[in-house]
Amino acid sequence: MTVVQTAVAARRAGRALQALTTDQRVAALHRMAQALVDNAEHILAENALDVADAQALVESGELAQASADRLPLTEAKLGTLAAGIRSIADADEPLGRVIHTTELADGLVLRKETAALGVLLIIFESRPDALPQIASLALRSGNGLVLKGGKEARRSNTVLHAVLTQALAPDVSADVIGLVHSRSDIAELLELDDVIDLVIPRGSNALVRHIQANTRIPVLGHADGICHVYVDESADTAMALRIVLDSKLDYPAACNAMETLLIHRAVWASLGESLVGALESAGVTVFVGPEAAGVRTDLPRASSLAFEYGDLRVAVELVDSVEAAIEHIHTYGSGHTEAIVTNNTQTALQFQNTVDSACVFINASTRFADGYRFGLGAEVGISTSRIHARGPVGVEGLLTTRFKLTGTGDTVAPFSAGERAFTHRKLV
Repeated sequence: MTVVQTAVAARRAGRALQALTTDQRVAALHRMAQALVDNAEHILAENALDVADAQALVESGELAQASADRLPLTEAKLGTLAAGIRSIADADEPLGRVIHTTELADGLVLRKETAALGVLLIIFESRPDALPQIASLALRSGNGLVLKGGKEARRSNTVLHAVLTQALAPDVSADVIGLVHSRSDIAELLELDDVIDLVIPRGSNALVRHIQANTRIPVLGHADGICHVYVDESADTAMALRIVLDSKLDYPAACNAMETLLIHRAVWASLGESLVGALESAGVTVFVGPEAAGVRTDLPRASSLAFEYGDLRVAVELVDSVEAAIEHIHTYGSGHTEAIVTNNTQTALQFQNTVDSACVFINASTRFADGYRFGLGAEVGISTSRIHARGPVGVEGLLTTRFKLTGTGDTVAPFSAGERAFTHRKLV
């Protein structure tokens, strides 16, 4: 099929999907989960070829190491993906959920219900594990889906798409999940504002900003993951070490990894030096901001405090108060995920209630900003948008609403003439 035909077929199949029973959609999801496990050997073999090619591209300078690091799949990861799909399947039915019911007048009842968005276009780089997550979320929320993966994961995406769509039969059409490969397809897809309802880019800053600038379709996602950990003057030393190291080292290429460490000036000597030393011992290159440069003249200056490293590099800066930490985050952050380490309850709540980011944590690693860890089963991405979904986007973020009115032959004329009156009585 052409790109346009793929998108149109996804819309048609998505509408058919919405008409199925809950049991039919749930059964299809369970088949998808089992298919990942049953076909693990084949999936991993194709993925290994992508990983090998990607490493060669890294060595030639054609691919960033951070992108290559997101490529590998393992049997354990496939098991986790399958568990996530089952979790999504077993959650409450998201479609047709009544939000509220209002009696407009005697015999005239209005319901507001959840509904599918329509067709989602997901453009993602490197991470093939995103494909099963996105596909399962789209299926559960009744949406058609068009996927465009990066060329570095072409084999992995192809085999995953084949395995998952084959598992949809007999109730769900394979057309509900479309997959395109060519970069030239993106421009054509971004023109389809009459077919595609939402674009979710998952990739580099350059990719996201390019998509935002070249489509009339609403775009959901984030361009940067500039996440901060602020170590307050009352922070427990052992806790700060655990959280800072985990936030940076657990998966440095992740968008929720710590990129800037903020340290209260009062604890620099007692704690700050230990944190910097622990990061360096773990292989992290530490850059310093203007204030931190005054106490660590031996460390290289950060070229920018608004930078997402995505690897074993981090910026460190000193602040004089929680207010200064908040101001720094609002100045240089991307609105993704921030964390405070403190034993002062008032300071913790001030930070959490004032920082304007999608995720704000107290005494916990930034790496918890994840749909699976939030109990969403999986995520289609993390949004820093203030309109519609924000933070990790699961099934709820892929829904909209519809109004359904049921009458008994009612017309507006009697209300306009004053012969009938609205009651607007809330029923639910």
